[in-house]
Amino acid sequence: MPEGHVYILGSRTGTLYTGVTSRFDQRLFEHKNGIKSTFASKYHCNRLLLHERFGDIRSAIAREKEIKGWTRTKKLALIIQQNPDFKDLAAQHGWQILTPHQNIADQK
Repeated sequence: MPEGHVYILGSRTGTLYTGVTSRFDQRLFEHKNGIKSTFASKYHCNRLLLHERFGDIRSAIAREKEIKGWTRTKKLALIIQQNPDFKDLAAQHGWQILTPHQNIADQK
Protein backbone atom coordinates (compact mmCIF):
# COMPACT_ATOMS: atom_id res chain seq x y z
CA MET A 1 0.00 0.00 0.00
CA PRO A 2 1.41 3.43 -0.91
CA GLU A 3 2.41 5.94 1.72
CA GLY A 4 0.14 8.92 2.26
CA HIS A 5 0.64 12.62 2.77
CA VAL A 6 -1.60 15.20 4.40
CA TYR A 7 -0.85 18.84 3.74
CA ILE A 8 -2.26 22.28 4.38
CA LEU A 9 -1.79 24.99 1.80
CA GLY A 10 -2.40 28.68 2.35
CA SER A 11 -2.94 31.73 0.20
CA ARG A 12 -1.56 35.21 0.70
CA THR A 13 -5.05 36.28 1.80
CA GLY A 14 -5.28 33.59 4.49
CA THR A 15 -7.42 30.91 2.84
CA LEU A 16 -6.49 27.39 3.98
CA TYR A 17 -6.81 24.15 2.02
CA THR A 18 -6.30 20.67 3.49
CA GLY A 19 -5.48 17.83 1.13
CA VAL A 20 -4.32 14.21 0.99
CA THR A 21 -2.37 12.33 -1.67
CA SER A 22 -0.20 9.30 -2.27
CA ARG A 23 1.84 11.26 -4.87
CA PHE A 24 3.03 14.26 -2.87
CA ASP A 25 5.64 15.67 -5.26
CA GLN A 26 3.27 15.50 -8.22
CA ARG A 27 0.40 17.03 -6.26
CA LEU A 28 2.60 19.84 -4.94
CA PHE A 29 3.70 20.55 -8.53
CA GLU A 30 0.04 20.75 -9.57
CA HIS A 31 -0.80 23.16 -6.74
CA LYS A 32 2.26 25.35 -7.35
CA ASN A 33 1.41 25.64 -11.04
CA GLY A 34 -2.37 25.98 -10.74
CA ILE A 35 -2.96 22.76 -12.68
CA LYS A 36 -6.51 21.41 -12.40
CA SER A 37 -9.50 23.52 -11.49
CA THR A 38 -9.83 23.01 -7.76
CA PHE A 39 -10.63 24.99 -4.63
CA ALA A 40 -6.90 25.45 -4.05
CA SER A 41 -6.27 26.91 -7.49
CA LYS A 42 -9.39 29.09 -7.40
CA TYR A 43 -8.30 30.70 -4.11
CA HIS A 44 -4.56 30.68 -4.91
CA CYS A 45 -3.63 28.30 -2.09
CA ASN A 46 -0.10 27.47 -3.17
CA ARG A 47 2.05 27.95 -0.07
CA LEU A 48 2.84 24.68 1.72
CA LEU A 49 2.31 25.44 5.41
CA LEU A 50 2.10 21.91 6.84
CA HIS A 51 3.10 18.44 5.64
CA GLU A 52 2.61 15.13 7.45
CA ARG A 53 3.79 11.79 6.03
CA PHE A 54 2.10 8.47 6.83
CA GLY A 55 3.15 4.88 6.19
CA ASP A 56 -0.07 4.15 4.33
CA ILE A 57 -2.70 6.14 2.48
CA ARG A 58 -5.56 4.97 4.73
CA SER A 59 -3.98 6.60 7.77
CA ALA A 60 -3.44 9.79 5.79
CA ILE A 61 -7.08 9.85 4.64
CA ALA A 62 -8.25 9.44 8.24
CA ARG A 63 -6.00 12.32 9.34
CA GLU A 64 -7.23 14.54 6.50
CA LYS A 65 -10.83 13.91 7.53
CA GLU A 66 -9.94 14.71 11.14
CA ILE A 67 -8.28 18.02 10.21
CA LYS A 68 -11.07 19.00 7.81
CA GLY A 69 -13.49 18.66 10.73
CA TRP A 70 -11.53 21.18 12.78
CA THR A 71 -12.20 24.87 13.12
CA ARG A 72 -9.93 27.34 11.38
CA THR A 73 -8.49 28.28 14.77
CA LYS A 74 -7.48 24.70 15.50
CA LYS A 75 -5.89 24.32 12.05
CA LEU A 76 -3.91 27.52 12.59
CA ALA A 77 -2.75 26.25 15.99
CA LEU A 78 -1.41 23.08 14.33
CA ILE A 79 0.41 25.12 11.70
CA ILE A 80 1.87 27.46 14.33
CA GLN A 81 3.06 24.49 16.38
CA GLN A 82 5.01 23.04 13.44
CA ASN A 83 5.69 26.13 11.30
CA PRO A 84 5.47 29.24 13.53
CA ASP A 85 6.83 31.58 10.86
CA PHE A 86 4.35 30.37 8.22
CA LYS A 87 7.23 29.68 5.83
CA ASP A 88 6.51 27.99 2.52
CA LEU A 89 7.82 24.51 3.29
CA ALA A 90 8.04 23.63 -0.39
CA ALA A 91 11.75 24.53 -0.29
CA GLN A 92 12.27 21.42 1.84
CA HIS A 93 10.97 19.43 -1.14
CA GLY A 94 13.29 20.96 -3.73
CA TRP A 95 11.24 23.99 -4.74
CA GLN A 96 12.89 27.39 -5.08
CA ILE A 97 10.83 29.93 -3.17
CA LEU A 98 10.50 33.31 -4.86
CA THR A 99 9.77 36.55 -3.09
CA PRO A 100 6.67 38.50 -4.16
CA HIS A 101 8.86 40.73 -6.36
CA GLN A 102 10.64 37.89 -8.18
CA ASN A 103 9.51 35.75 -11.04
CA ILE A 104 10.85 32.67 -12.75
CA ALA A 105 12.42 34.70 -15.58
CA ASP A 106 14.61 36.54 -13.03
CA GLN A 107 16.19 33.23 -12.02
CA LYS A 108 17.67 32.37 -15.46
